[in-house]
Amino acid sequence: MRKGRTAAILAGLAVAVAACGNAPTTTAPTGSASAPASGGAKPLEGVTLEVAAKWTGAEQKNFEQVLKAFSDKTGAKVTYASTGEDTGAYLGPRIQGGSPPDVAILPQPGLVQQYADQDALKPLSDEVISEIDANYTPYWKELGSADGQVYGVLIKAAHKSLVWYRGQAFEDAGVQPPTTWDELVTAAQTVADSGTPPFSFCGASGWTLTDLFENVYLSTAGPENYDKLSKHEIPWTDPTVTTALEKIQQIVKNDFLVDGTSGTMQTDFPTCVSKVYGTDDAAMVIEADFVAVEAVQSGAKVGDEAKYFPFPKVGDTAPVVLGGDVAVAMKDSPGAMALLQFLASKEGGEIWAKLPGYLSPNKNVSPTNYPDELTRQLGQTIVSAGDAVRYDMSDLAPSAFGGTDGKGEWKVLQDFLRDPSDIKGAQEALESEAVKAWK
Repeated sequence: MRKGRTAAILAGLAVAVAACGNAPTTTAPTGSASAPASGGAKPLEGVTLEVAAKWTGAEQKNFEQVLKAFSDKTGAKVTYASTGEDTGAYLGPRIQGGSPPDVAILPQPGLVQQYADQDALKPLSDEVISEIDANYTPYWKELGSADGQVYGVLIKAAHKSLVWYRGQAFEDAGVQPPTTWDELVTAAQTVADSGTPPFSFCGASGWTLTDLFENVYLSTAGPENYDKLSKHEIPWTDPTVTTALEKIQQIVKNDFLVDGTSGTMQTDFPTCVSKVYGTDDAAMVIEADFVAVEAVQSGAKVGDEAKYFPFPKVGDTAPVVLGGDVAVAMKDSPGAMALLQFLASKEGGEIWAKLPGYLSPNKNVSPTNYPDELTRQLGQTIVSAGDAVRYDMSDLAPSAFGGTDGKGEWKVLQDFLRDPSDIKGAQEALESEAVKAWK
């Protein structure tokens, strides 16, 4: 009965999408009714959906614009709930209590397997899978799957191998964007000597530190070791991890950090961005393409004052680390599959692409939709990612290790930032946490 009801709703959704006068023409996916030339009632009138995701601030507002487009076309009322940084901690009690949201956006693909094992996810309908097959490469489809069953849609990608900088700070110091790690360390010292702290790290948000580690590790240890460490096939006490932490040690010196080590540990994301572009206190912030959202909120124009350069080559490999957010259905509700189909569609992606701080893994979303040339270039990188590109390691790990605030890798790397001299202690702590998480 559920499948028949869902198919009817999806067919009506195709009608509503086509009937909306300002919507681009799209081809109805397999299993949906062909759209008539005009007219058509809204198929989800009276249906209420709850969507839970981690986004706050400008990112939340942008996503709510996408949800509004879905509501305008279908008649569904969609409410948004913020999970905060720790998505697992938010969803766990709701799942156990039998009241999960209709749709959840998971920041770690590792959670797909975790919730599938708990029977907390609903398999995607044939219509949604057809939309995925039409718009995504098998790599992205696999990231939303568990045990051969497709549960999730990768609706938002992140390019995490970027260093954002304030153009004026570089001009004042007389430095150019570096291409190697040694050049980055030298540039940071030159910027510091000019009177501006070179880095604003988000020490209170542990996930940003995992992104830093992953870029350095991928570049120094190479893709094969990256894959092994991501599966805990080599220990965190391995010499390759030592090398990566030694490199990071070079840039987390107290005099390189805006507000010093103590202030850094109190700075979350996105506050670390506003210290570069809002108050002009620092020169650089190392984080993904979505820095653009907060830079714009701080009054900076992307491509003008808000610029970036690729994460510098630390070893033999130029790192490209990708992240992404997976939309899953947690309730067998009438509109959940319709929303997932919309989010997986070319149209849904292009609505979102017009807003700052978004990259689509949907290969049919035209780069012309992105609001600036820098984002268009990043979007092309996401779609045409090569063999050396790797997915965010912490997001592939069990949530207890790679995705929990105050625990696992997040906490150990925060402790390392507080005392970067104790590399051996950090490695032993990481290995201890990994052993527990993978047991």
